[in-house]
Amino acid sequence: MKMIKKALVVGMTGALAAGLAFSAFAQDSATDQVTIAHAHALMAQNATTVAMSHTHLRHVINCLVGPDGSGFDANADNPCKDKGNGAIPDSADNPTLHSKLETALNDAQAGLKVDDLTASQSAAGKTAAALESTPTQKASGGYSW
Repeated sequence: MKMIKKALVVGMTGALAAGLAFSAFAQDSATDQVTIAHAHALMAQNATTVAMSHTHLRHVINCLVGPDGSGFDANADNPCKDKGNGAIPDSADNPTLHSKLETALNDAQAGLKVDDLTASQSAAGKTAAALESTPTQKASGGYSW
């Protein structure tokens, strides 16, 4: 009986450790994807044409939703390829982060719906601000690229 209890404790400890490691991996991959999405939101904000702003907003959306997510554009580049499943799916266990990423996604999608450079840049700026205020930001006060 003692052997069974010991095996159960060892098995449960291993399962808990694996779960924590997976959670940490998902958080790290979400952090990487948010960092990349933020960079592209800034590029969209500083774009000199509507087409370029839209291109970078598509990159933001692809990073946020991931290749299996609604709104993923397979015809656009995915700068977050092999970084995770999308920042939104990878942050599902963090409601605060998840909510901020949903806001950023809505702002990026709004930027794609306009054909005016200033309006697209404005939406990209909102997207960047939403991504910048996420808890994935480094303690030093910003992202490093």
